[in-house]
Amino acid sequence: MDVYTQAKQLGIQTEFVDGQGHRHVTDATALKIILNALPERIPFRLLDGPVVIRAGRTSRTELSPAAALPVAWKVVAGEKIVAQGEASQRTVAWPSDWQQGIYRLQLTDATSLSEDVPLIVSTPKAYGGDFDRGWLLAVQLYGVRSARNWGIGDFTDLSALLELAANLGADGVGLNPLHALFDDKPADCSPYSPNSRLFLNALYIDIEQIPEFEAGGKAGKAAARLREGHIIDYKGVAQLKWRALRTAFDKFRAKSGAGRREDFDAFRAERSPLLSRFACFEVLRHRFDEPWWEWPADWRTPNDVACAKLREEDAVEIEFVEFVQWTADRQLRACRDQARRLGMKVGLYLDVAVGVQSGGFDAWNEQTAISRHLSVGAPPDPLNLAGQNWGLAGFNAAGLELQSFAPYREMLAASMRYAGAVRLDHVLGLKRLYLVPHGFAADNGAYVQMPFEALLAATAQESAAHACIVIGEDLGTVPEGFRDTMAEWGIWSYQVMMFERDDSGAFRGPDRYLPNALVTFNTHDLSTYAGWRSFGDLKIKRSLGIDPGESDDARWHALAMLDDVLRHHAIDDNDLYAVAAFLSKTKSRLLAISLEDLLGVIDQPNIPGTVNEHPNWRQRLPVSLNDIAHKVDIEALQDATRERASGHRVSRAKVSR
Repeated sequence: MDVYTQAKQLGIQTEFVDGQGHRHVTDATALKIILNALPERIPFRLLDGPVVIRAGRTSRTELSPAAALPVAWKVVAGEKIVAQGEASQRTVAWPSDWQQGIYRLQLTDATSLSEDVPLIVSTPKAYGGDFDRGWLLAVQLYGVRSARNWGIGDFTDLSALLELAANLGADGVGLNPLHALFDDKPADCSPYSPNSRLFLNALYIDIEQIPEFEAGGKAGKAAARLREGHIIDYKGVAQLKWRALRTAFDKFRAKSGAGRREDFDAFRAERSPLLSRFACFEVLRHRFDEPWWEWPADWRTPNDVACAKLREEDAVEIEFVEFVQWTADRQLRACRDQARRLGMKVGLYLDVAVGVQSGGFDAWNEQTAISRHLSVGAPPDPLNLAGQNWGLAGFNAAGLELQSFAPYREMLAASMRYAGAVRLDHVLGLKRLYLVPHGFAADNGAYVQMPFEALLAATAQESAAHACIVIGEDLGTVPEGFRDTMAEWGIWSYQVMMFERDDSGAFRGPDRYLPNALVTFNTHDLSTYAGWRSFGDLKIKRSLGIDPGESDDARWHALAMLDDVLRHHAIDDNDLYAVAAFLSKTKSRLLAISLEDLLGVIDQPNIPGTVNEHPNWRQRLPVSLNDIAHKVDIEALQDATRERASGHRVSRAKVSR
């Protein structure tokens, strides 16, 4: 069997038409690497794939023509048989009263051909929230200035941001991903290229809030120096914070306060075995100082027995990693609880990255569900003629199905436990992922089909369990019917005003925005509003030798089109507050307004396609947290968001406290 036939049987699309209408056929060598990188998988013969039952609804599954009747089936949960029966026809009608959960469905046909697939009994829809409309303050947490932080925004700053947002009438604060990065590579600061999506970035810990930390001395002076300037010194911040964390941990081990040890032990038990494995991985990563696939053979795959032995040999180092994650968890959890006390409808709105770095914990821990040899990306389109390779390892269908989607559900839970809403970056990846083998150009990838309905069901389950809204980043060209299916499962859309324009360039009216959607003017990968109006983004990109994909004339036209749509809806001005007022008129249930836009920042947080050429993810806000209220026109903001604001109106004096 040639590689193209084999790929087709496994749901891999070996050719595609790009955004300019050009047909691409994946190179045979590249395709072979893709096939070899995915778990061995026998094509489905009795069914099309995993079975999804929506609780309380009648559900039927079609057996394939290859199945010889009758087909015996049984549903199992571990060793327990939940239900069993026999199908004498090609349609199997399932009971509607099964308890929600994830099971295995085992089938055997008349020729003794057997198959074992996941069966998900899910809530009919994801959690939808219990409010009409609201708005969020969107912030890059790392860039927050304050008079007390250690050179990077932290969880105490987040607490203050929640107070500010609540007083402004907002229903929450939206943040960049808080995933764990590599502690020994602080310059690799992109929140979208994590070590692990299951754990937290320790640099967001407020060291001074740790009971065992003793303030004063050299740390305070060093922190003051790190707060200076426009660009974050990640290396300096990391050195100072990790040294202080180590000191606090040593004192915790020597003598912890009342209840602290008990809480720490409870956290470790609650997060076991993943936390123990993560601690083991981090200790080994520092010990061997090379990619995990080059470690001694005994450590190249996770082994809980081996990790337990490592704990006996290196208990202090293992416990230190766990202590740091416990500290981060408790500080972020306090912010979550604070948002609830403030009566916020959403609270924290967190971003979930589309993939992980191949050398990180998640890729080591889930070698079946995540392939380190393949990178997630996108095929060529009008804005990226060469295609895109994001350098991130993503999930694969076969590995997820073998594990009944546990790795995916754990990833969602890791963010949802803190959040009232999450955004799934590149949600198209739930239906298909464009995978590029390492060493090949981005136009030599292939689309790999994912178990779309099963992933939506797993998403809905976690969403309902955590009372967390799910927003799918569905920008760009999407397959026909994708958004309708997503909406039918209660997953919200993500609508960016910059892209909501017709073929003539006119901005679409408020009635063209979906109710179950988050709307915003821009994203972290796009120009700020001030930068857009001043052509600042075009100037910066051209200075870097990047074609911005837009001429000055086109920008003047866009500005005129914006004026037109604002005037058409009785909005006379064209500043940020006018745009906010326009977006507030939409029926979309959530609106995000970025703090950079409120402060008139010109440069955007990230310019895709650059690394060191532009200070991506390293720029601080121009003013301190305590001064934000004096820089924002609070009355104009509250007027703009009046239709969807929460709570009571407050004076500038109260907001600035």
